[in-house]
Amino acid sequence: MILAGKNVIITGAGGGIGKACALAAAAAGARVLVNDVGAGLRGEDAGAPESAEATAAEIRALGGTAIVDSGSVADLEAAKAMVARAIGAFGRLDAVLNPAGILRDAMFHKMPPADWDAVLAVHLRGAYNLAHAAIQPFRDQEAGAFVFFTSTSGLIGNLGQANYAAAKMGVVGLSRILAMEGAAKGVRANCIAPFAWTRMIASIPVKDEASAARVERMRLRMRAEQVAPLAIALCADAAKDVSGQIFGVRGDEIVLFSQPRPVASVIAAGGWSPEALLAHGLKALAPKMTDLGASASVFDYDPP
Repeated sequence: MILAGKNVIITGAGGGIGKACALAAAAAGARVLVNDVGAGLRGEDAGAPESAEATAAEIRALGGTAIVDSGSVADLEAAKAMVARAIGAFGRLDAVLNPAGILRDAMFHKMPPADWDAVLAVHLRGAYNLAHAAIQPFRDQEAGAFVFFTSTSGLIGNLGQANYAAAKMGVVGLSRILAMEGAAKGVRANCIAPFAWTRMIASIPVKDEASAARVERMRLRMRAEQVAPLAIALCADAAKDVSGQIFGVRGDEIVLFSQPRPVASVIAAGGWSPEALLAHGLKALAPKMTDLGASASVFDYDPP
């Protein structure tokens, strides 16, 4: 088993992708700390850890080892306690997976500050909190894997998700630097942008027949359990040379995303004036500019 003897923390593991990852990690031989606050999709009603306990009970029933934590990833002290609990129970920590998340969608001009703050607190601050809590143990033992969860809402874009997109692009930046800084100490960090039918996807408004058909295809062909194998593989020792990458999982398809690099440039002897840029420079760059298409315009084919 590829994670035999390993110990992992998985957030948001009461359901959806988190639960699928927890079950897959246990099946691969890992001991699992199952974290979930038991909150609703918008982060409301936290404090009901029954979903985490249900996942842990399922792991135990299959012969695995699991403990439960109901702390919020948005709370640094709770994240520290989570890591300490895993190390105390298992002896060490080998990987952290952070699919926990909430949504508070709205067009940006209608988005209240509280909805901006709440989404960044769970996704970006939550990623920071767990990484901050786990980074020194990983460095001390010269081994450890972070599997962060990003989204095409940030990588490509989707209407009504400015808060979610900003947070998920922040996660990409965090993962990249952790990969760079951790390379000499055996600490790896990668991102997964999942396509999967979860309660988040189920909340997408269906405004027409085309949208309804697309959502139905997602429900049938892109399942949470299809995301888990890559997440588990990235925790394995055999993936020790894979770090700093952004992957997507779309049904049975694994995608490797490009990362920002220069695609074109223009040079003017003596420098550019605003007028010259408008007349020549920006026009020369226009063919290489990225359009405003949303995620569906890039992944415009049915998932395999």
